[in-house]
Amino acid sequence: MKGSDRPLSEAYDVALLDLDGVVYVGQRPVPAAADSLAKARAAGQRLAFVTNNASRTPSAVAALLNHVGVPAQADDVVTSAQAAARLLAERLPAGSEVLVVGGMGLRHALYARGLRPVSVASGRPPAVVQGYDPRLSYGLLSEGAQAVSMGALFVGSNRDLTIPGGGGPLHPGNGALLRVISAATGVEPIVTGKPERPLHHESILRTGAERPLVVGDRLDTDIEGAHNGGADSLLVFTGVTGHLQALTAPPEHRPTYLAHDLTGLLVPHPEVARDGARHSCGGWTVTRDGDRFDITGSGEPYDGLRALASAAWQDAAPPAAEALSGALDALRLPRLR
Repeated sequence: MKGSDRPLSEAYDVALLDLDGVVYVGQRPVPAAADSLAKARAAGQRLAFVTNNASRTPSAVAALLNHVGVPAQADDVVTSAQAAARLLAERLPAGSEVLVVGGMGLRHALYARGLRPVSVASGRPPAVVQGYDPRLSYGLLSEGAQAVSMGALFVGSNRDLTIPGGGGPLHPGNGALLRVISAATGVEPIVTGKPERPLHHESILRTGAERPLVVGDRLDTDIEGAHNGGADSLLVFTGVTGHLQALTAPPEHRPTYLAHDLTGLLVPHPEVARDGARHSCGGWTVTRDGDRFDITGSGEPYDGLRALASAAWQDAAPPAAEALSGALDALRLPRLR
């Protein structure tokens, strides 16, 4: 972790924001998100909304953002479909056919890059691109598999095994669907979405960011993606990640900053002071003795979480969850959604 003596909205020129679990959940706004983003913009920080979802067009994503109270235009949105289209355009001649195993988000992105989306393998298209679409059919998966088996380049928008569903039954994501073609053909796809580098690269190119801050709720996509792209990151707890999960994360899943929600963009983040086995932040001190974590003090609970994270992350190997649960309970952190 790092400290910042300025609000993150002033310390970083562009916030690269994940959407579901950060700005909204389903179609419901995350509390304080719209107000926090408006204040970050007023402080001079530019915002880009970066999503692994390849099924929606940027215009559709912008419409949803406006619906939850966050003003946005299509140009503010960066999708894994756009990253896939850029990768394909760099490898194929202009006007090449690409078999699309997915929805309109992929098709629009390909058209924008001068490529021709098709739906059948009979013309031997030189590439296949797959992205999540809730209406994806067996027939289209079969066409994609045929093209890949004949030598077509295989590109996937993202590897997310599940997607947010608002509770209830498990919802398979594109990562699960990619396995159909991969298992049938023995060919692994080139993946463009988080945590792989192409989507982060697309975001930097589109925004011209010099000091980007990745903001997300998932360790294995947002935070690992920032790690792979060499960028700092802010983990918020309004989505899928819990406090204990963050504390027991491996090195590539450890964020630069921690905050309950997007109000974390608007405040400084005190640095953790380390003195041997003691880790202090704000009014809290955590002392680590092997797998034992003792916490004392009072004050802002997230200062205590920063101190506890510093102690937990001092080794590459994450500590056991049971070793941290008592100290975490002592912080009385705000309830997660």
